[in-house]
Formats: sequence, structure tokens, C-alpha cells
Amino acid sequence: MPGLWFEEFEVGTKYAHTITRTVTEMDNVMFSCMTHNPQPLHIDRHFCEQTEWGQPLMNSLFTLGLMIGISVNDLTVGTTIANLGMTDVTFPAPLFQGDTVNVVTEVADKRASKSRPDAGIVQFIHRAYKQDGTLVAQCTRQAFMRMRPPAERQT
Repeated sequence: MPGLWFEEFEVGTKYAHTITRTVTEMDNVMFSCMTHNPQPLHIDRHFCEQTEWGQPLMNSLFTLGLMIGISVNDLTVGTTIANLGMTDVTFPAPLFQGDTVNVVTEVADKRASKSRPDAGIVQFIHRAYKQDGTLVAQCTRQAFMRMRPPAERQT
């Protein structure tokens, strides 16, 4: 399924993405290793047993990437030009190995590009929840989106 064109986004629309993902120890260790992050809070179970969490926390940048990645198939695959930025990134509750993530995206704003007549900027608010409904991540993302090709635009 292709992503949505700029014109198809309506401010206030919420998308409850159907893809869910159970996060694993392998996800955590591999992501931490690939990003050269030796933080024992992510990769050392014995260390974590001595912390307030009692178990490894999922790497927050993995969580951020997963949250946005889950939205891609429904919203931006093939129609995005680039991410312009992410702001207001928060992780209000911990995500642990074995939790299952689901994501809701809201279209917060949109405007036509001032420099490119074939593109616009869409502001998304992504929210990730674990299986019990607890919010575990949130961010605002600005995406540079393609407009429908001229031959496909309605007049």
C-alpha cells in the first residue's frame, strides 16, 4: 500500500496503525551494539537487577525508531522526501523486553512548501503504547511530503 500524498492528510486525523511489535532482548542488544551504546541499562541483565527497574530497559532510540517505523507503511512509504526534524521526544514510562508496542499517529499540522511547489510539510504526533495501554514514547515529527503528481491532481 503506497503512502499518502500531502493533499490526503487532514489536520486532526488519527491513524491507529495495525502493525504491532513485541520487542525482544535481541532487538535491544543488537540495536545497542550497532549504535555503539554500551549502556548496561540495555544490555546487562545482572546490572539491571540491581536497579529500580529490575530488568533491562529497551534502548530509547530503538523505541523512537520503532514508533516512527510502524507508521511508515500506512502514511509515508514512497511519498516522503525527507524527515525535517523531531521535537518534543518523551519516554514517559519504561518499555521492557517482551512488551508489545502499538502506535497511533495524529496529523497535527500541514502547509505547502514555500520553496517547492510539488511538496508540503506535514507535522505528525506519534504515540507508542505497550499492551496495557501505557504511553511509552511520543514525538512530534515534521516530514517533507510529495504532492500528488500533476497528471493525477484533480482540477
